[in-house]
Amino acid sequence: MRAYLLLFLVAAAVTYLLTVVAREIALRTGAVARVRDRDVHDEPIPYMGGLAMLGGLGAAYLVARQMPFLADASPFVLRDAGVVLIAGAIICMVGVLDDIFELDALTKFGGQVLATGFLIAFSIQYWFIPTGGNTYFLLDPSQGALLTGIMVVATVNAVNFIDGLDGLAAGVVGIGALAFFAFCYGITRINQVDRATTAALLSVALAGACVGFLVHNWNPARLFMGDSGSMLLGLVLSASAVSLSGQFQPGQLSQGVRGTASSLLPTFLPILLPLTLLLVPIADLVMAVVRRTRAGRSPFAPDKQHLHHRLLEIGHSQRRAVLIMWLWAGLIAFGSSFASLYSGPWMWGTLGAGLLITLGLTFLLPKLRQVDPV
Repeated sequence: MRAYLLLFLVAAAVTYLLTVVAREIALRTGAVARVRDRDVHDEPIPYMGGLAMLGGLGAAYLVARQMPFLADASPFVLRDAGVVLIAGAIICMVGVLDDIFELDALTKFGGQVLATGFLIAFSIQYWFIPTGGNTYFLLDPSQGALLTGIMVVATVNAVNFIDGLDGLAAGVVGIGALAFFAFCYGITRINQVDRATTAALLSVALAGACVGFLVHNWNPARLFMGDSGSMLLGLVLSASAVSLSGQFQPGQLSQGVRGTASSLLPTFLPILLPLTLLLVPIADLVMAVVRRTRAGRSPFAPDKQHLHHRLLEIGHSQRRAVLIMWLWAGLIAFGSSFASLYSGPWMWGTLGAGLLITLGLTFLLPKLRQVDPV
């Protein structure tokens, strides 16, 4: 655990320091978010936060290579992490070009497919679908590649869609990464296998990069992550889940905290991770596609009807809207991770209490603040 904590701190510190450099690069290249009708900021803000986060992830990886805990583990741990970071660099560079030149949606999609194809070319893909216990459905390479491509590209675009308020995307992904790290570490401890996994390494470094970036991105933001950051975060988070399923046997992922194989949730979590940890942005993505296509518009056409816009409409401030969406993301991410590892009334009671608190803060808090004091 101490090794992972060090990687978290390295990623956070390097990202924090490089954010200043990324901001200067953005200003000199003209990569600036100008004020548009659908935006909530009222002055131009530089892009390219993705460069700083990529630097933080790279620094954590270099430190990990010097740690006996990770360097002496399975050779696939550092090898797969390196492949994911190269794919992240590819998609980050596509985002940098978009931050500067505003690429069209089809070109950005091509960049996403290219980065995902790089992962698949180096065997970062799904290989089986667990069906509970020690049984599983073996995928042929083309089926695994297709499933991997769909999940990675969907996650990349989900993070991109939710990047609409200061600190929103970085906070949601950081929470999801921490929740998945808790799952990765817990499942290895329960099954008494090597704690060193690619998924744990990537997820804890990703969480650190998000924290380091949030210092500069919290409202009022001094820098936006841009597409260079949102696409990078989506790819690394989804790829970490894919890598976990490739480094475990199906039966190992089905063991709960009591050592039983009856729960399917830990079995399927590595496959469903992008859906569970990013349920909020994915729901926003689906509603946006339906809304725009019903109106006869392109599903990629921007508008001002995302979930964070609706929270602003019902009376939340920008900061409070972000915190509300963080609460929902945390409830879903940590709830799904802990429910896959633990059982009992205390666990379900905690989740129920968290749901009630989150619902109250979402819908009742704006009304209470509108009530004039007597």
